Amino acid sequence: MVDWSIGSGIRRLLGIGGDRSAADPREEAPTASPKGAGRAVPVSERETIWTSAVPVAGRKTLPPDPRVMQAIGLNHSFETAVADIVDNSLDAGASKILIRFVRDGERLIGLCIVDDGRGMDEPTIDLAMTVGGKRRYDVSDLGHFGMGLKAASLGQARILTVVSRPTGGRAVGRRWLIESASRGFECDVLSGEFCSSALDRAWTFLTPRSGTLVMWTEVKCFPPVSHGNSIDRFVDDSVVRLRQHLGLVFHRIMASGVVSIAIDVEDVSLGETGLLFPVDPIDPFGYLRSGRKDYPRTLSAPWQGGSLTLKCHVWPGRSNFPTFRLPSGRPEQFQGFFFYRNNRLLQHGGWNGAVHPEKELQLARVEIDISPQLAPLFAMNAEKTRVEAAPQFASLALAATDGTVGFSGYIEDARGVFRESQKRKRERPKVISPGRGFAKTVRTAISEEYDFIEGENPLTIKWEDLVDDTFFEVDREAMQIRLNKRYRAAVLGGASPTPNDAPLVKALVYLLAEETFRGAFHGVKTRDNLVIWQTILTAAARAELK
Repeated sequence: MVDWSIGSGIRRLLGIGGDRSAADPREEAPTASPKGAGRAVPVSERETIWTSAVPVAGRKTLPPDPRVMQAIGLNHSFETAVADIVDNSLDAGASKILIRFVRDGERLIGLCIVDDGRGMDEPTIDLAMTVGGKRRYDVSDLGHFGMGLKAASLGQARILTVVSRPTGGRAVGRRWLIESASRGFECDVLSGEFCSSALDRAWTFLTPRSGTLVMWTEVKCFPPVSHGNSIDRFVDDSVVRLRQHLGLVFHRIMASGVVSIAIDVEDVSLGETGLLFPVDPIDPFGYLRSGRKDYPRTLSAPWQGGSLTLKCHVWPGRSNFPTFRLPSGRPEQFQGFFFYRNNRLLQHGGWNGAVHPEKELQLARVEIDISPQLAPLFAMNAEKTRVEAAPQFASLALAATDGTVGFSGYIEDARGVFRESQKRKRERPKVISPGRGFAKTVRTAISEEYDFIEGENPLTIKWEDLVDDTFFEVDREAMQIRLNKRYRAAVLGGASPTPNDAPLVKALVYLLAEETFRGAFHGVKTRDNLVIWQTILTAAARAELK
């Protein structure tokens, strides 16, 4: 086991003007040149310089400046960069992958991604660490460009360490320090003893007899200093975002049982590792029932002796499933095409020119698998987050049919389901809109379920010192719900207080008390309900203090 205390080998590792568009050569030459622009170029000369028969005097090799190392991977987000490393683990046949945040008390010092795959020997790890080094990829591999490990890692961290051990072989390791790499592509070779120790330490989730460990040090997005519990909050938020992103991107692969992915946090100052957080699949087509009983439907269009296949889904209207809303966005953001390559999700939503996005199409989602036969139609970006479709793709998609329904018919069906769901919303009573004190996500969810009463001030909610021990009180004149501050710490469970904290509790109180703010007076039933809710919630709040 490797000692991560101060002075150990791993601690030292962890511490340490654009071109102008070409004019049409057939265009008439100007009769006069602008001042300072030189002579007018005759049509015959202008045609000559655009031909392929430009005379060549020789050739020379122009290697990239090593400073390119400081620029690669800058388009990656933290989550997409980690996903790119996971791709490598999957290509190596890993069955378990662990992502570990490493902290030293109130300081985050690194991130580790370790797997139990096939591992690498000396020549393979050299190729993997070579900028632009591209191995031979099988059609089933998730890797594609030969830049993933370097671009993903050095876009996020200033030090990249890779340790690996092939089946039956010895452990090897390499390290890029951005400063030395930028001077001349100088890569450190690590001692075999250190490499073996790094792989053999207690990883809890897996024991990599063979496998690879990727370590990021001096991670750019990590907080440089700690304020209060800012490190805890950053780690908690990062774990949530990683679980969501990886769960979505690899949902098919994880659901098939091929791999298990988990995240944990190790505090080297305490010598302790926290809870293990599994990454669960998030299926963007994981509804319990379809929005229309005749969907999903599989449409196809012939192309170059094969076919483009579209599996068209219609989500049920007004769904609150996390698999419909998906992480970090509103449902209408995820309408459109979901492109997969080797069961890895590359793009989640967007119509790629085939359809204009609109709110009424938010229930429409289409699965497309990019097979080797379809590869000429598509190109993915280096971060594997977006697919660029060839110009003919939109025409092919619009021509797709199952013999009964075409793509345009599918679009109209999805639009009709959405409109029908909105009729049910309009039948519900209008409510007072939530204002200050409610989290944005709560306000958005309420707005999607209810229409608001026009001309009424928003309802605010806040923590205040109340004269007794009741959990909340309503002030119709001020349009406020006041929560008793004495219960705030218990409700937050150790989280830091903020103006929009306790979103779950505030949402529940809003749903209970909002009706009392409508109309000119309280009815008998409304007053009785307030007494009941107040009694039960106060009892529950008192129990939280015990």
